[in-house]
Amino acid sequence: MPHVIVKLWPGKSEQQKTRLAERITKDVMDVLNYGDESVSVAFEEISAQDWAEKVYEPDIAARAEQLYKKPVVQCEEGIHL
Repeated sequence: MPHVIVKLWPGKSEQQKTRLAERITKDVMDVLNYGDESVSVAFEEISAQDWAEKVYEPDIAARAEQLYKKPVVQCEEGIHL
């Protein structure tokens, strides 16, 4: 505990994902005072064409009140925060 899942488009290298996992782990340890043995980080690659259905709608739009960092999203109606 805690387990962090990073959802992103495909194409990042294993080196980039490893570096990000290391930084997330370090920040979780520093901010929340957990040991390295308590933190896990996973990556879930979602294609751009599936992003709205599989990530934006269920994880961002439907749970906006749970977001601590909201994306700026361009859509047909304009910019949404």
